[in-house]
Amino acid sequence: MLTFVFVCLSVTGLHAQFTVTVANPSVKVKENEGADLKCSYTADFGANPRVEWKFLDLNGFQSYVYFDNKPTAQYASRITVYSGGLRFNKVTRADTGDYDCEVSGNDGYGEKTVKLTVLVPPSKPVSRIPSSVTTGSNALLTCVDNDGSPPPTYKWYKDNTPLPDDPSKFPSFKNLTYKMNAFNGNLEFPSVSKLDIGSYFCEATNGEGAPQRGDAVRMDVLDVDSSQVPERVTLSTETDIVPSKSTMNHILEKMYGIFMLQEVKLKLEIQKLELEITKLKQELQK
Repeated sequence: MLTFVFVCLSVTGLHAQFTVTVANPSVKVKENEGADLKCSYTADFGANPRVEWKFLDLNGFQSYVYFDNKPTAQYASRITVYSGGLRFNKVTRADTGDYDCEVSGNDGYGEKTVKLTVLVPPSKPVSRIPSSVTTGSNALLTCVDNDGSPPPTYKWYKDNTPLPDDPSKFPSFKNLTYKMNAFNGNLEFPSVSKLDIGSYFCEATNGEGAPQRGDAVRMDVLDVDSSQVPERVTLSTETDIVPSKSTMNHILEKMYGIFMLQEVKLKLEIQKLELEITKLKQELQK
């Protein structure tokens, strides 16, 4: 009696595993300094593997940095590609983004990404703060800095006192109802009250350099609806009562708003008349 023994051999594959590794997946350097993005690979790719570098910027646009064994035109004088990675002679804030190291050869392929962050201190932020708002209205104060990298966070001050992120947690701020977003720089008042009167400015910081502050602007809260016609103010020569500069500014702002509204209405009426004239001419031509 013959006994047959079958031996099953397991084959993991015709090709060995290909690996690409990066020494540091996140690199941070200051602007105008050099940067080294290290990327290595196993010898299984062959003696002359194909190496490519791609760049994905913060806006989602992808482009080649190194292709067909040479740097692309816009990087030719700025980078060096060697067996261990990609080196920048000097980086700018526009170089912040993701760099893909792609290696192929011997029917194998490997890819790794290095995130490069170019550190730039924030500049003086641009803020928009209304000089006056009406009680119960919604007010939005904005603060933006487009230069800082990484993107800065924002803090707001009222009368030189920093506002907490959540006013309800602090006794001295619990009656305030603002909402502050430290990431986009917005300070919103859903329903303005007299408690919100004060001088405001914002501050941008990202850990690089000193924090930068915007200009301070005083925000007044008025009881009178800005859509109403302001009462006529008369100067009394008998008592020498003269309106303050602040009162006169409020009156002028409201009168300007009324004049602008009247101008818009007049333009609409003129457009209607022109349309009627056009229709009449068309009727006469028939």
